Amino acid sequence: MTATLELAKALIARRSLTPDDAGCQEILIERLEKLGFHIERMRFGFVDNFWARRGKSGPLVVFAGHTDVVPSGPEESWFSPPFEPTIRDGLLYGRGAADMKTSLAAFITAIEAFVEMHPDHQGSIALLITSDEEGIAVDGTVRVVDALKARGEKIDYCIVGEPTSNKLVGDMIKNGRRGSLSGKLTVKGIQGHIAYPHLVKNPIHMAAPAIAELAATVWDNGNEYFPPTSWQISNINGGTGATNVVPGTVDILFNFRFSTASTEQGLKDRVHEILNRHNLTYDLEWELSGKPYLTPKGNLVEAISSAIQKSYGIIPELSTSGGTSDGRFIADICSQVIEFGPLNATIHKLNECVGVADIEPLKLAYQHTLENLLLKP
Repeated sequence: MTATLELAKALIARRSLTPDDAGCQEILIERLEKLGFHIERMRFGFVDNFWARRGKSGPLVVFAGHTDVVPSGPEESWFSPPFEPTIRDGLLYGRGAADMKTSLAAFITAIEAFVEMHPDHQGSIALLITSDEEGIAVDGTVRVVDALKARGEKIDYCIVGEPTSNKLVGDMIKNGRRGSLSGKLTVKGIQGHIAYPHLVKNPIHMAAPAIAELAATVWDNGNEYFPPTSWQISNINGGTGATNVVPGTVDILFNFRFSTASTEQGLKDRVHEILNRHNLTYDLEWELSGKPYLTPKGNLVEAISSAIQKSYGIIPELSTSGGTSDGRFIADICSQVIEFGPLNATIHKLNECVGVADIEPLKLAYQHTLENLLLKP
């Protein structure tokens, strides 16, 4: 059993259902303190976070991740108990195995190996770890970033250990993510008896042409790294439950997944213009849960791509697909953010797992990335 596998099993054994860290971070902190890291525990509300740094000079390379996991679902449906890490047929099973306790373990052992070989390396290494990524994500990474930003701390490079690989570990890294902008639209009409249409205003009928235009609108054409911006309705609710009553309002929940080719304000302005042109009476509440960010080809992309090729023999594809991650917060104080981790095929599913043979190369990929960024040519 390698040190990375042993640490991954120790973390998986902790029932760290979001936002409960269940002691995972203390396991990591104990290892980091032995390497001379300065530890700052940052607890906000019910969420445990920590910032650990070794070194005072630049460049600063940060590993970011989360110790919390989603609920296991029915435990009787697992091959083995979800919080009893089990190896079977070359796979390590357990909740959080892929998302993302194996990455956390690989962070630690990669840093340990790097520091042992290069104790006087240039630059600095840090970790930003939270227990609030799988939940509402308001007291986790975003709060730590705010604290770092308030004291003027800048990050040169950040590696987020999310499970990004598609078919083979190392075949894909995320060099950006789309933003997420949601709206709660309430279109107002006049409620009344369905048999007296001249006395009512049906908000569903009134909203339909605007919905059709919103759905057909080309918001942008994307760019080299991002697909076109997407507008989608997730919920529509209207009516009293009776078949003979025209409702007074209809509620529509929608979401933009938008690229760097659009802006938050630009999307809002265009939506309001369409609604106003259709003469709707409405209320619209907006919520921005993440801005888009992008790391173009440069030092970090080259460093981690080279490291993956050396560790796995694969040249990774750059992608901005998928949902949001904590990278959206870190991008506020770091211009180069990359996500790379294990296969994502089983994340949040029953019988979540990672290949045992993929674990040590993951540690080596992180270690080689440090070497590429912090060792002088």
